[in-house]
Amino acid sequence: MQGGIATYGLLTGLAIALVIAAYTDLKRRQIDNGLNLAIALGAPLFWWASGLGLADIVWQLGIAAISFVALAVLFTRGGMGGGDVKMLTALALWMSPLLFFQLCFLMAVVGGAMSIAAGVRNLSLAPDEHLARNLARLGAVLWLAASAYIIFVINGGAPLQLGQLADGISPRWLGRALIWFTIGAFLLVLLAGALIISRSQRSKLPIPYGLAISAAGLWVLATHYIPENMQPHFWG
Repeated sequence: MQGGIATYGLLTGLAIALVIAAYTDLKRRQIDNGLNLAIALGAPLFWWASGLGLADIVWQLGIAAISFVALAVLFTRGGMGGGDVKMLTALALWMSPLLFFQLCFLMAVVGGAMSIAAGVRNLSLAPDEHLARNLARLGAVLWLAASAYIIFVINGGAPLQLGQLADGISPRWLGRALIWFTIGAFLLVLLAGALIISRSQRSKLPIPYGLAISAAGLWVLATHYIPENMQPHFWG
């Protein structure tokens, strides 16, 4: 990327649009069509400022088209709002396939954490169902911890060295058995809690996934378009 004033000016405009989208989705559960249109119309200017060739532009259009079709299927099944589909399609025009995949992955992590956190506050369990309620709460805590860990690693944090932890326990077979048991128990409680939450809702919650999309988009901008010596390092 050529990194000229026009390029960074357009990226700044995109960042502002993402912040506005997050705000409107939080406030009134809506991402305005005009905002999504502005993001889409800004993409050709970004291609020009970045010096993209015809082949690269065709790639961008292809990513956007495939994304729209796939996301439209989710929309018809109630898995995503119309504004979210339009916003992701518009963002696909700005990013390479790898960056757009990273955006979608991080959006799924953040969106999942938001859904779990909202769902555990919307349980329809009877007052005497203490075990199910506590399991749902513990599962939600573990889900949020796993989401934070994924974001930590994505941002450059060092992953846990489970093999080294296991080898530090004597005898070695016991250490490995304890590690696998802990992982299995973690996943079992997490999935059981998530299942209870998904099946025990008082009503369908309108989750502002525009916030997750915006957060993921801002992360991509901060980590891939800002010069390395100016990038934020959240984990030191």
